[in-house]
Amino acid sequence: MDTPICDFVKKYIESAPLRLHMPGHKGISFTGSEAADITEIDGADSLYEAEGIIRRSELNASSLFGCDTYYSAEGSSLCIRAMLYLTMLYAKENGKKPVIAAGRNAHKTFLNTAALLDFDIQWIYSEGSYLTCNTDAASLDAMLEKSEEKPVVVYLTSPDYLGNIADIGGISAVCHRHGVLLLVDNAHGAYLKFFENSRHPIDLGADMCCDSAHKTLPVLTGGAYLHIAPGAPEMFSAQAKNALALFGSTSPSYLILQSLDKANRYISDGYTKKLEDFAVKTAEFKKRLKAAGYALMGNEPLKLTIASKFAGYTGENFAKEILKHNIVCEFSDPDFTVFMLTPETGEEGLQKLEAAIKAIPEKAPLIKMAPSIPRAEKVMSPKEAVFSPKEELPAEKCLGRILASASVSCPPAVPIVVCGEKISEDTIKCFEYYGTKNCLVVKE
Repeated sequence: MDTPICDFVKKYIESAPLRLHMPGHKGISFTGSEAADITEIDGADSLYEAEGIIRRSELNASSLFGCDTYYSAEGSSLCIRAMLYLTMLYAKENGKKPVIAAGRNAHKTFLNTAALLDFDIQWIYSEGSYLTCNTDAASLDAMLEKSEEKPVVVYLTSPDYLGNIADIGGISAVCHRHGVLLLVDNAHGAYLKFFENSRHPIDLGADMCCDSAHKTLPVLTGGAYLHIAPGAPEMFSAQAKNALALFGSTSPSYLILQSLDKANRYISDGYTKKLEDFAVKTAEFKKRLKAAGYALMGNEPLKLTIASKFAGYTGENFAKEILKHNIVCEFSDPDFTVFMLTPETGEEGLQKLEAAIKAIPEKAPLIKMAPSIPRAEKVMSPKEAVFSPKEELPAEKCLGRILASASVSCPPAVPIVVCGEKISEDTIKCFEYYGTKNCLVVKE
């Protein structure tokens, strides 16, 4: 598979021009990547008006994913905003109220976009961690059946941060039977497309999804895809570039675009076998950990989530023990430690991780369980809350106040309570448990 963006930049570097265009480094090395860091010069194409090398590269990606695929140099966050904007256009075009049914574990980008676009949210709740929404086809069918006003789309996060993959096939069938579209935040699952039997949301019936290429494929941070299914409404593809441009920077990184371009060749050149082989090794590794008494979460093939309290450690302390072996995890909280694996981890990496885990001294299990996540009372819309005067207070002094900003860090960027909801005693218990020190609340 050709790499038109990379080829153009290589030829440009070799021609050694006097660079009297942006960026200001002029190709002089400061960090080592400057020579390849260009902008929309003649011949380089333009991401949101792509007709040349970027368009050719996106068509390569589209052929790999089997759908209309568009690049983002600003992660899945940009793609999420674009998907939700396209949803709003679709609702207006079809005379529908812009209501979105969303899994409660949505990334804060979803909430920020709700504040900007002012759509209504029907939350889909489930039991367990606030990072998980384990809804299934039957429960969603029951919810839609009794809905007086059906949502325009259902929006789910799958895989979630703990490695749980929803039944996208079953859920998409339910959605379409009710005349509802399905959108999936597949930020953690780009690689799922490339198993011999694809597990990618588009192949399982989703109408649109986003993938963070940089999370699970060998792509620079910020590289992502917006995918639109062949059977989705035509206006999605027709307006995709406009939707991305509405929220995206006019100066996308050509380093990231080159990385996405190069990934096409990598994926097309035997990646499925590498992935399948490594997934087998990872499954065997997980079996050995379970046999050694470790409690694992999730069904995502290349994510390892350890419920560390059963081993006598909080997730944060378990991560600190692993760090002693110079191994850095993806995420930890009071309950879980999460490791993200790819074929680039290699068998040697798996062996090193296994040895480090098994070297951690055994302790008695911790019995303190996570508090239940409350179903908070909505007082105002996310837009009203975000655009209200606000003040920052210690979390313990926020009882009865309305959250004004979902100021949560990434990872995991999933809020316990969302903008416009009232903070209760149960919410404050959750803040204490998960280490939330301060909140931005609507000023009284």
